[in-house]
Amino acid sequence: MTTTAPTPASLPRSDGLDQLMRLGRAQPLTPHCASFYFLRHGQTACNALRIFQTLDEPLNETGLEQAAQAARLLADEPIRQIVCSDARRVLQTAHIAAAPHHLEPMARAALRERNFGALIGTSSMYIDWAASPEGGETLAGFMQRKHAALADALALPGPVLVVAHGGTLYALAAMLAVPLDWQLLGNALPLRFERSGATWRATPLSPRKEANTTGIA
Repeated sequence: MTTTAPTPASLPRSDGLDQLMRLGRAQPLTPHCASFYFLRHGQTACNALRIFQTLDEPLNETGLEQAAQAARLLADEPIRQIVCSDARRVLQTAHIAAAPHHLEPMARAALRERNFGALIGTSSMYIDWAASPEGGETLAGFMQRKHAALADALALPGPVLVVAHGGTLYALAAMLAVPLDWQLLGNALPLRFERSGATWRATPLSPRKEANTTGIA
């Protein structure tokens, strides 16, 4: 069976996404689990303003409400482990989502968003994934880091919930050849990833009509 890979045309305007997708397909993930969950962090002030943000950027009020809603949606799911980025906004989201399960999220620096170096604090409206920002991380280096971090997370006894960033979701979808569109990119929108044979699909636990797809990091 041929799997349709995510395409830049189905996503918000962003340069370099085709290169990200190619890199992901070149180093596919092959987790042994049959399913897992993914949650992007809740909204921050920088998300709302479309600005590349630092690691210590916290959730805003909307983000806290989104994380609480995600926790309610995930409460009845059979989650056994929660692995997350150690960025402040992700840790906040992960701890809120973990509360109904009485689990302690495991923070991993390797799950951080891509380091955009000198671009931090500037507009991310037309993010260029192919760029090599001064003092930052190359796209190839970012994808290699994400591959290792995601492989480690999904090797844990599951089902696993991974809480991370928009860039992580792009990388994950590319590495699993999962079609990805704007409706799956919203802040704090829980996704269930399920495998049938070698084919993966992603399903939102609760569909939304609107999603914040501008502040990727």
